[in-house]
Order: sequence, then C-alpha cells, then structure tokens
Amino acid sequence: MPAWFMKQMKKAFLEKNRREVRILNQCWFDYLWKQKSTAGDNRNY
Repeated sequence: MPAWFMKQMKKAFLEKNRREVRILNQCWFDYLWKQKSTAGDNRNY
C-alpha cells in the first residue's frame, strides 16, 4: 500500500470520517482486483 494512501486512511480514521474511509477502501480493493485480474495478461498491444 502506498505511503500517501496510508496517510489518507489514517487521517480519515482519526477524523472518524466514515464516508471517506469507505470510499478509500473501495478504491483500494478495486485497484487490487484490477491488478489481480490483469496480472496474467502478458499480451503486447
């Protein structure tokens, strides 16, 4: 997890900003899912 992302998450948790925490979590899991789904795709475009 990138340092800038961890800093954003920590800030959101400390401020008890549930909406921002939810959005950041969703973005992170979407990013991981996309990385996983394209990891085996080694075709050259």
